[in-house]
Amino acid sequence: MPTVHLSKIRNIGITAHIDAGKTTLSERILFYTKKIHKIGEVDEGSATMDYMPQEQERGITITSAATTFHWKNHEVHLIDTPGHVDFTIEVERCLRVLDGVVAVLCAVGGVEPQTETVWRQADRYRVPRIVFVNKLDRIGANFSRAVQMLREKLGANPVPIQLPLMGDDECLGVIDLIRMKALIWDKASLGAEISVEDIPARLLEDARRSRQFMLESAAEMEEDLLEFYLENEDLDEKQIIAGLRQGVISNRLVPVLCGSALKNIGVQPVIDAIIDFLPSPLDVPPVSGINPVTGAQETRLPKIKEPLCALAFKVLMDQGRKATFLRVYSGELRTDTEVYNATRGKKERVARLFQLHANKRERIDSAPAGSIALVVGLKDTITGDTITDPAAPLVLESLDLYKPVISIAIEPETRGDQEKLHGALDKISLEDPTFNYTENQDTGQLIISGMGELHLEIILDRLQREHDVHVRTGKPQVLYKETILSSASAHAKFDREIHEARHLGELTLRVEPTERGAGLIFESALPPDAAPQELVEAVQQGAAEAMLAGVVSGNEVVDVRVRLLELGQDQASMTNLGLKVAASHACKEACEKASPVLLEPFMKLEITVPDEFVGEVIADLNSRKGRLDEVIPGAGYSVIKAVCPLATMFGYSTSLRSLSQGRGVFSMQYSHYDVKTSG
Repeated sequence: MPTVHLSKIRNIGITAHIDAGKTTLSERILFYTKKIHKIGEVDEGSATMDYMPQEQERGITITSAATTFHWKNHEVHLIDTPGHVDFTIEVERCLRVLDGVVAVLCAVGGVEPQTETVWRQADRYRVPRIVFVNKLDRIGANFSRAVQMLREKLGANPVPIQLPLMGDDECLGVIDLIRMKALIWDKASLGAEISVEDIPARLLEDARRSRQFMLESAAEMEEDLLEFYLENEDLDEKQIIAGLRQGVISNRLVPVLCGSALKNIGVQPVIDAIIDFLPSPLDVPPVSGINPVTGAQETRLPKIKEPLCALAFKVLMDQGRKATFLRVYSGELRTDTEVYNATRGKKERVARLFQLHANKRERIDSAPAGSIALVVGLKDTITGDTITDPAAPLVLESLDLYKPVISIAIEPETRGDQEKLHGALDKISLEDPTFNYTENQDTGQLIISGMGELHLEIILDRLQREHDVHVRTGKPQVLYKETILSSASAHAKFDREIHEARHLGELTLRVEPTERGAGLIFESALPPDAAPQELVEAVQQGAAEAMLAGVVSGNEVVDVRVRLLELGQDQASMTNLGLKVAASHACKEACEKASPVLLEPFMKLEITVPDEFVGEVIADLNSRKGRLDEVIPGAGYSVIKAVCPLATMFGYSTSLRSLSQGRGVFSMQYSHYDVKTSG
């Protein structure tokens, strides 16, 4: 693979809300950069970047497809990410390893819920951005409103560098504010040919006003430029690009472009903007991590001569083989060499390296600093691990992974499915850290958990398509427990002949409630030496076995103190088995008298929603028998902390989405067991 200078490499992603048109934009970019020879359409299910069958059927992007293309002597690694909130982890994984982002907005919808989520993620990783306002051909398209929403909803500093060129309710092209020309795309050549014309007189005043704002914004980014601009009241093309680039890299402004990817309008300027404004690996700060040997913080510069340092940001199971996506930050990754997984403390071997084009791959010998590559041969590496030179280990900060929030129960349809099920689930959970599964030891149910209903639907679909495993699904059962609210005593006597041996047991015991989380406590109130220790232990065993199935609904009994008050007179005739059975009977009788109740699991909730939805979300929590702990106000958003019974929380991710117009997110984790709420 010919080595490209680091200053000419761009690692970028395309992000957006679902259906804003980012995959369509990716297809056009690949067409104009000669990476594909025919434009695929999302609606037809032929888009190159949407290569999973589920994506082609649903017209949405689920996994992040990676590809490499060349434009004006630059090498661009492009990742197309999903827009559906259930697949947020895919976006998060990519933002961590990208140097820049093209955020696609719909000219009709403007800033939509997933746009906000991804924008906040990009803020967290300080990823520079440019914006493409797409779908100008649609009825209701409003470029100015989309720019205004960027400012108001996201707190961004948008600087339009283009304006739409409209005619009779259709988009003809764009006005280039840097060169002050109108660009019109040729329909016959599918937008490959662009004619440069003068700006129509009716739009000239608007264009001059917008250019003035762009010039001022660019000049403010550098002191020398500002001095020049104040003296000359203008900047040339190079100066404008330099100023805007400085603003993008420092996250102080966001250039805004426009067009209609579906109509092949405005795509080539987006590729130019990727080159002109988004950073190369040299423009971003060097990565830093912890040396696992010394515990000291170290940095790695993006140079081939530095020790190897790479981050695994995605694992793929491909035809039964494990493949790993790596972003190489420093040094060079070579085939058939030994590397060190610093996160796990294990040596690994790079068998083969590939450069990716969606689901096609090209074999390469090395991946230098700044590149993204697919590696085969890393057996123990998972998402978030750091791969380094064995002589210079370094552990980078791992990826911030989301916890699954929704679960369903599954069971295999046939014995053949049962044999393959665990292996298939293992492979899927390896690829997708937001998916996991557990087998409930008490109910025997297999519970799968994910980020939302659509996420689990895709998982079930993959089980069938990729692994030929068919399952039935149902709601998971809530695992209830039992306890008592008052104290009670009971006397029991067991006297029976079993296998020609007499087994006798007679005792009195008392049950008392204890604090939540105490479990089962056993105490003997007998005086020392009043009874042999083995008889007392037999009573304890009998009590413990009795508490495995309570008197309300056969669930485990917890948070109870069992106190042995006295044994019968004929201790010499008593046996361990006789006392165990007597203790079990006495426990059950005492519990029946001691106000037995069901306990249910309660979950801790943390919900983040825009301020305007707080009232509706709290009202919904009340209807779910939730207890509000606190509401923490933020900048336009509030964090609601509450505790709710798990039984009322099924389907909550879908409810929250509809309550908050898709803008609310939540996390849920087990808190404690408490008395079951009525109803």
